[in-house]
Amino acid sequence: MTVSVALFTSDLRLHDNPVLYSAVRGADQVVPLFVDDDGVRAAGFDAPNRRAFLADCLADLDAGLRARGGHLVVRSGDVVEQVCALATSVGADRVHLAGGVSGYAARREGRLRAELERTGRTLSVHDTVVTALAPGAVTPAGSDHYAVFTPYFRRWAEAGVRDRVAAPRKVSVPEVAPGSLPRRADVGGVSPGVMEGGETAGRRRLRRWLAGGIAGYEDGHDDLAGDATSRLSPFLHFGALSAAELVHLARHKGSPGAQAFVRQLAWRDFHHQVLAARPESAHEDYRPRGDRWRDDEREIAAWREGRTGYPLVDAAMRQLTHEGWMHNRGRMLVASFLTKTLYADWRIGARHFLDLLVDGDVANNQLNWQWVAGTGTDTRPNRVLNPVVQGKRFDPHGSYVSRWVPELAGLERKFLHEPWKLKAADRAGLDYPDPVVDLAEGRARFERARGA
Repeated sequence: MTVSVALFTSDLRLHDNPVLYSAVRGADQVVPLFVDDDGVRAAGFDAPNRRAFLADCLADLDAGLRARGGHLVVRSGDVVEQVCALATSVGADRVHLAGGVSGYAARREGRLRAELERTGRTLSVHDTVVTALAPGAVTPAGSDHYAVFTPYFRRWAEAGVRDRVAAPRKVSVPEVAPGSLPRRADVGGVSPGVMEGGETAGRRRLRRWLAGGIAGYEDGHDDLAGDATSRLSPFLHFGALSAAELVHLARHKGSPGAQAFVRQLAWRDFHHQVLAARPESAHEDYRPRGDRWRDDEREIAAWREGRTGYPLVDAAMRQLTHEGWMHNRGRMLVASFLTKTLYADWRIGARHFLDLLVDGDVANNQLNWQWVAGTGTDTRPNRVLNPVVQGKRFDPHGSYVSRWVPELAGLERKFLHEPWKLKAADRAGLDYPDPVVDLAEGRARFERARGA
């Protein structure tokens, strides 16, 4: 009787999961294992919103396994210790794991491989579980990764995506105590609007997206009030949906909207291949610009609280606080405002996002922040997004602002993005702050410091 372990990390699904598929096919019995990792908590990534979504994912994964005759096994502590102890107790000779790209994932994999080999066991790492294309699958001549998206995307599109693998019909688990599943109800400090997690919820949302939303994605993805994005990013972050499967399904649609959506999936892979090659870019400038960041606590607090006096910035920040999610256009705008107008360190913003985002992913979060801050892969590092211009363009009727900044909801449309233009008597009646900084002064700060 052969036994293997399928170690779930960022791949909490049954469908199109090479880790589980290979473990089931390669042994008579499988232990589907999730370890509540001490290292994740120690690194400060165990944020309440993600913790709640994770609990949903694990409960749903366990239910799916039970429907197939098995169950999820949950342990807590050091991943290497827990995996090796369990492998010894059930006589497993192989552990299957999804490849990761962060420095922590690389260290975890190295430790686990060494300890398993010491006891005569094997670690099998699968590299196209979290991403559609493996991080090192395409590289430019003379370098280990692409530093610019456009040439990467050309190669990515030519390379093709692996075939999908089926969800197992039956999972036979040896006699082993399942452990305790975490519960969303036990997680404190969760934002009230955090969506339901789990593969079942993700596939339900995916079906709706493919049936309707994706067709209008190219034209509508920047419409803040229309909310025409897929909102699948949390499911991708936890691996409740497969990036490779999404590429296949979207390409089958073939519409301009589907093509634009596939391009966004390629951006996700792009950031993963950058971080895999340069793990230090999670906390260091990918391309240092000699920035001398300002550290004005009053301005940074106003940004965090959605009280900057710029309605679109504040609306996006309040959406983040309430939902643990933010529209992509909003992410770009608030990041530009923090780093280019307030001229505060991108790491402050990236940390705040990781504290709240359900889809808080080190590769995408940190490298998107660096892209906007001008320290990352953007070929135009000095671009600045004007919140008034962005508001008039992407929230022309002020619907997004009115929803998230209700104290401005009764204003005439022409004042919704510029309430400081109201007459003094009318402004006095608003419970809304004056701008924390003048846009021209903010631009001057940035240009003086960077020599733009």
